[in-house]
Formats: sequence, structure tokens, C-alpha cells
Amino acid sequence: NMLDFVFAVDDSVTWHMMNLLKNRSHYSFLKVFGPKQISSIQSYGAGIYYNTLVPCNGRMIKYGVISTDTLIDDLLHWKTLYVAGRLQKPVKILTQNENSKLQAALVSNLKSAVTAAFLMLPESFSEEDLYMQIAGLSYSGDFRMVIGEDRSKVQNIVKPNVPHFQKLYSNILQDCPQVVYKHHLGRLEASIDKSPEGQFTQLMALPRTLQQKITSLVDPPGKNRDVEEILLQVAHDPDCGFVVHQG
Repeated sequence: NMLDFVFAVDDSVTWHMMNLLKNRSHYSFLKVFGPKQISSIQSYGAGIYYNTLVPCNGRMIKYGVISTDTLIDDLLHWKTLYVAGRLQKPVKILTQNENSKLQAALVSNLKSAVTAAFLMLPESFSEEDLYMQIAGLSYSGDFRMVIGEDRSKVQNIVKPNVPHFQKLYSNILQDCPQVVYKHHLGRLEASIDKSPEGQFTQLMALPRTLQQKITSLVDPPGKNRDVEEILLQVAHDPDCGFVVHQG
């Protein structure tokens, strides 16, 4: 398996300049255009630039470079959910500086994942159901999952990694009034408030981009109602969870 790294860097141009000096062979033909051009290409799409098929210590790796500001934006608002989606699953953080905005954004992303999962799950569910729903968030809008990439991919991520998911989400779940840990049974039990009021509170806590996507699904063009009004309508919809999933 290819090992996948992501580097969050404060100054992409300087980082690529230094990396081109050290590891020029990692780059495609784009290296001839220099660090500024590579950084400007990095800003497109999900805001991450990948060097792939890089031999390192006897194995293949790939590594993505993303600016810290772009990463924080995706974690908070799910602008593309590309890197935020990866960070909703257990990863190994190798090193991290004392960036309090980034630390807060990492936690916010996990809380948002739990909120979105709660909206899409039935009233009661198992701990594994929750992690399956969370791990599936970033694949919901991935066309590769529709046209044939391994559909059991989500299951393959969760089943061997339940202890890692528990470690990642335990603090957030312990602070959730809807969730009860049955310690003597070694499992989590949840009963989610599916009343319109409960669902409205959760919808209002979702990241901005997902709220906007839900709004555009429900609100016909030209009506221009505000987001809060539309989310209140969705909260009363029996298919609320499906609307969130589509968003």
C-alpha cells in the first residue's frame, strides 16, 4: 500500500522552493515552472498539491502540500471536505506546532462529523453504525464510489480501526447529552432527538458549506429565503436525514 502524507505549511512558495532544491525528482514536469507556479496550481480544487509515486525507505509514498489557512477553512466550513474528510478518520499526526486556530479547527471538524452523522442515523444506533456513518461522509459525494470503487471501503476502514475511532471521538461523545456510554457493556448507546426542534439545532450547527448545499437543494432559485428559514423547513421534513446526505 502507498503511504499517504499531508503537510500543512504556512508559506507554500517557500516550502516548494526548499523542497525543489532537496527533492526535485519528486515533482512532475511542473518543476520547470518553479515554486510560485506550483503554489498557484496548489490553490485550485481542494487546495492541495500532490507528489505521488515517490520512493522512500524501500516503499512508495505520496505527499500532499496544503496551506495551513486552506486546511483550517476546510476543517471549519467543509469547503471541499477533501482533507477535512480524511481527518474525520484516524490518522497519525507526526508533528504539530502550537497553532491554536488549527487545534480548534481539528476539533470543530470532528464535532461537525458527529452532528451530520446524527442527522443521518435513526433514533438509536450502535457505536459501529456511528463510525460507519462518519467514515462514509467524505465518500457520499465521491463519484468513484458510485462508478465502481470498492463499496465495502468504508467497512474496511472502520472494522479494523474501531479502537482508533473511539480514541478520536471519545471526548466529543462524552460531552454529548444524547450519548450514553455503557461502560460495563463496553459499548455506546445513543438516543438522538429526532423532534423538529432537535433536528433544527443540529442543522444550525453544521458547517456553512453543507448548510448552503442543503439550502440550494430545498429552495427553488429566485425565492431567496434565508438559510435559517429553510433549515427550519428541513427539520420538519421526515426525510431530513436524506436531504443532509444529498447535501
